[in-house]
Amino acid sequence: MAWSESVDTVLSNKVCTHINCTGLSVFLHPLSDAFPPEGLAAFRTFLKSEFSEENVEFWLACEDFKKTKSSTKIALKAQKIYSDFIQADAPKEINIDFHTKNDISQSISEPTLRCFDAAQSSVYCLMAKDSFPRFLRSEVYKELVKKHQDRNQKRWLPFL
Repeated sequence: MAWSESVDTVLSNKVCTHINCTGLSVFLHPLSDAFPPEGLAAFRTFLKSEFSEENVEFWLACEDFKKTKSSTKIALKAQKIYSDFIQADAPKEINIDFHTKNDISQSISEPTLRCFDAAQSSVYCLMAKDSFPRFLRSEVYKELVKKHQDRNQKRWLPFL
């Protein structure tokens, strides 16, 4: 599917029904063929303008964390994520429910690669239902689409 065709798919998929909002997941995985690599950067710029960039930063930190192999690094990275995003008055504190925050607080002394899954899912759905639909209506997104369309037109019509 071409990038421009997938925009319609993204626009029609505005509800996070499970953990699989197609549009947002494509933007969060910049290696996808459906969107240009600058899609994630544009989404982050938009979130920054809305003072909610901590959501995507947390989500990306969790994705990186899940790839960790060393138990020592797991503990260090978990503590960093906890102190940056979860604990009370964290510099980039995310908005999650009390029970999720409490579960993480209790398990942080012996973290597993899945210890942030509930929080990550919650943040993902929040972005999919709230931030991402607004992003699709934003000037940042419209500029991204226009830039990509202009680039494609020039690629196919080099004489222009």
